[in-house]
Amino acid sequence: MDDTNPSPEANPRLALLLCMAMFVLVVDTSIMNVSISAVVHDLDTTVSSVQSAIALEALVSAAFILIGSKVGDLIGRKRAFVLGLLGYAIGALAMTLAQSLTAIIVFWAVIGGLGASLLLPAMQSLIHGNFEGAAQKRAYALVGAAAAIAAAVGPLLGGFLTTLLSWRVGFLLEVVVIAVVLSGIKLVKDVPYTGPRGVDVVGAVLSALGMAGVVIGILVWQEGGEFVGLLIAVGLVGLGSLARWLVRRKREGKPTLLDPELFKHAMSRLGISSQMLQNIALGGMMIALPIYLQMVQEYNALKTGLTLAPLSLTMFGMAVLAGKRAGKRRPASVIRAGWLLLLAGVVVLIPIVPRAHSGWALVVPLTLAGAGLGLLVSQLNNYTLSPISNERVSEAAGVNSAAGSFGLSFGLAFAGAIMLATLSIAFTKEAESSKVLPPDAQKQIAHTLNHDAEVMSNTQLKKQIADQPPAVQDEIIRINTHVRPLALQVALSIPVLASLLGFFASTRMMRRPDPVASEGADMALG
Repeated sequence: MDDTNPSPEANPRLALLLCMAMFVLVVDTSIMNVSISAVVHDLDTTVSSVQSAIALEALVSAAFILIGSKVGDLIGRKRAFVLGLLGYAIGALAMTLAQSLTAIIVFWAVIGGLGASLLLPAMQSLIHGNFEGAAQKRAYALVGAAAAIAAAVGPLLGGFLTTLLSWRVGFLLEVVVIAVVLSGIKLVKDVPYTGPRGVDVVGAVLSALGMAGVVIGILVWQEGGEFVGLLIAVGLVGLGSLARWLVRRKREGKPTLLDPELFKHAMSRLGISSQMLQNIALGGMMIALPIYLQMVQEYNALKTGLTLAPLSLTMFGMAVLAGKRAGKRRPASVIRAGWLLLLAGVVVLIPIVPRAHSGWALVVPLTLAGAGLGLLVSQLNNYTLSPISNERVSEAAGVNSAAGSFGLSFGLAFAGAIMLATLSIAFTKEAESSKVLPPDAQKQIAHTLNHDAEVMSNTQLKKQIADQPPAVQDEIIRINTHVRPLALQVALSIPVLASLLGFFASTRMMRRPDPVASEGADMALG
């Protein structure tokens, strides 16, 4: 090893820097979720537009993470790590200075998402190459713990900063943390890549096209755009073509974006699909609940973060507890219990939504759902990666991450789109059946909703209809009060459906033998 670098067995500062990078990566979206109403107000935009930006950021990360892994192989993992951090810093700085939604989409969602797609694969390779033996296991564990803590405290941290200071402060602090990490980059030893250097360009294009087509099609539908069916069809054809292309390239002995033989293992197929379903459920909840709390209950970011705390903190605590106390319980049985708890939490939540007068009513169902997610988090990575050989586990972990990120972006986009579609239909129906609203007002409401459906608080709506007669104002507020919870209930059907599919997958897991983790899988679980 180079004498300028500390021993790989004793480098606590480097481990801390990697933990800081992972913390920023995970906490970023939490800050955005609890700050939706503040961002909407400051930038004079809409809830659906901010939700679209959040989904797009997750989509870009998912669509390019496999490509990002190969880019890191070709240009060097350390360089990819630095470029990823810079991309994320550009996105966070744009959030600090942005005066329009366009800046957020271009710099935070796209450039920041590309940064994440470079950063995640490079980080795993750098941990493996910069630490040895027990120090390597500790580094993986510390980085994994940093991600879990960020997920747990993110809503609280984001809510605190947004309410007491500004939503921009949280992103500015991200820039500061990234600057600290980059200041210590000399501690990082690059990890050479000795494998094949061929690039599967067609596979990369089909991968990005497939995922992007599906999610962007949903986002365009949400915004009332055209060619929705065409976009989704292009995405589905792209994903189907990718599968055929990978099999053909593998048969011909040529480089592939990912090895299709990874999916020959039934455990890996079930694990990857379950990882995606878990993130669809999480994405659906993490867009529907903040919108509900900020637009219906009219909570500020701090109250929103505190209300969501039972979900995030229980998820963290249960993941830690299950990881230590699972004992002789079968991983498949723990996963099945996780799906049942998650399903129970969301099902209990749905009838509470229209009746809740405060966030306290959500504590029990959010705790149930958080416990379920914690059990899933504690077992799914192990179940997915266990049957993979040491030399293939890094690639399998990349596929697992891509599936999770795609599931998150799909859940965010689909739950948001379903919510707005329900709002438009229900509001129009209520308006047309109203005996208070005059025909002209009914037509105007229907026309507006068909082109620009939006979840709005009653306070915001009162300002928009201030020029209407008092009776008309009262009727529109009544309709809004009635249909918003219904729209959010329908949005929560996405987590319910994902949980049901996940439970069915877990019953198939129960019929198979328990996984036995390889050494490489143990390393990747961080």
